[in-house]
Amino acid sequence: MLKLHPMTTALVTGATGFVGNAVARALIAEGKEVRVLSRKSSNAALLNGLKAEVYYGDLRHLESLRHALEGCDELYHVAAQYTFYNPQPQEIYESNVTGTRNILQAALDNKVKRVVYTSTVGTIGIPKDGSPGTELSALTLEECQGHYKRSKFLAEQEAFQFAKKGLNVVIVNPSAPIGVRDIKPTPTGKMIVDFLNRKMPAYIDTGLNLVDVEDVAQGHLLAAKKGRSGERYILGNQNLSLKEILQILAEITGLKAPRFKVPYTLAWTAAQCSEVFAKMTKGTPAIELEAVLLGKKKMFFSANKAIKELQLPQTPVKLALKKAVDWYLEKGYVHAKIQEKILGYQETSKIDLSSPALEQEN
Repeated sequence: MLKLHPMTTALVTGATGFVGNAVARALIAEGKEVRVLSRKSSNAALLNGLKAEVYYGDLRHLESLRHALEGCDELYHVAAQYTFYNPQPQEIYESNVTGTRNILQAALDNKVKRVVYTSTVGTIGIPKDGSPGTELSALTLEECQGHYKRSKFLAEQEAFQFAKKGLNVVIVNPSAPIGVRDIKPTPTGKMIVDFLNRKMPAYIDTGLNLVDVEDVAQGHLLAAKKGRSGERYILGNQNLSLKEILQILAEITGLKAPRFKVPYTLAWTAAQCSEVFAKMTKGTPAIELEAVLLGKKKMFFSANKAIKELQLPQTPVKLALKKAVDWYLEKGYVHAKIQEKILGYQETSKIDLSSPALEQEN
C-alpha cells in the first residue's frame, strides 16, 4: 500500500512585502501548505490570488503568534521594518528586534522543525582592504550606521541565541534584491524608480551587490533544506558601483545615466537638510541620511558560501533589473511620457541581457 507523506506546513512572515511575498510564492510552487502572518492594518495587495491561509497577528505581541505556528513544520521569518527614515525610531526596534525574539520564542515553544531567519548584509563587515565581505567578516554594534542597520544587527544576535537554545535556525543575509512586486518600493527599488522618473541628476561613489529577488526566495528554500543551524549565508550575486548600475539601467531603458558625481560631503549635507525639512512638514525626506551613511562604503559581498553549500541560483543582474523596470512600467510607477519613451526604445532596440556592457571609470 502506498504510504502518503504529510504535506509540509510553512508560516511566512512579511508576505505582504517584497522578499516575503517572493518566498511565499516559491513555497507554494514547491507544493507546500503556506500560511502567512499579517497585521490587519497591512497593505494586503500582494496577497491577492495567493494560495495561502492568512493568520492575523503582530510580531510585537507574543501571544498573537502562537496560534499561527501551531502545527507548522517550518517558519520563514522575513518580516522587518525596512526603512532608512522613521521619526519614531523605537518602532523599528520593536518590530525588528522584539518581533524577532517573539516569533523565534513561539517557534521554539511550538517545536517548529526548521526556521529560516532573514537578516541582511548590513550585519556583515566590510574588510578594510576593500575586498568583498563574507559571512566571517566581523562587525560590531558601534560600527552600525543608522537605526535600521543597528536593529537588524541586534535581531540577528537573537537568532544566534535561539540557535544555542536548540532552535534549528538558519540565517540568510540578502544583499540588495531587485525584481518584480517591489510594491513599496524598497530603498533599492526607489533608486530604480527615481532613475526612471528622472529624479536622479547625480550619483555618489558607492556600490551595491544586486541579486534577483526570485533567487533570494529560492535561497530561503535551499537554506531550509541544506543550511547548517546557527550559520549564516549571504544571498547575493553581482557587485556593481552605483555608476555601473545606472549605466545598465540606461542601456535597458534608453534614458541617459547621470554623469555628475556628487562629493560625499555634499550628499551628507543634502540628506541632513532633507530630513530636517521632512520633520518640519511631517513628510518623507527626498534623500535619506541613513542611505547616504551606508553609501560611504561600497557594499560589496561574496555569495560563494551560499553558491557552494546551497546551490544558490545566479540570474544575470541585468535581467533582474529589466524585470524590475518592466514591472514598474506595467504598474504605473513611471510618468506616462517617460513610459512611452522607454517602451518605444525597447521595441526598436535589441537589448543583450546576458552581461552588462560597462564603461570604465575615468
